[in-house]
Amino acid sequence: MKVMIYDQEGTLTVLDEPSAKTLMQAIREGGLNITAQCGGCASCGTCHVYVDEAWFARLEPVSETEDAMLELAEDRKENSRLSCQIELSAELDGLTVTLAPSAGFG
Repeated sequence: MKVMIYDQEGTLTVLDEPSAKTLMQAIREGGLNITAQCGGCASCGTCHVYVDEAWFARLEPVSETEDAMLELAEDRKENSRLSCQIELSAELDGLTVTLAPSAGFG
């Protein structure tokens, strides 16, 4: 499985065979610029990503909790998700996302 991640500057990082359960964990393990302050509880919004349109419909729907956190994001878009709420699976091989500006350390 591969996951493609564009950082806030547009640089692509390809994560080959991430061992993490969630996209947020994989991004952290990959050493990318993501705060993920709450550690995956969907209570801070600092793991905000933009999912490539080709992949957005393949994900589980946004929960009420996730939607509430995304409402607080100043840079929310139609394809916004919290990476902590995206569980990695073989079906998501090739998933492509971009880290939102608000997800970074600054």
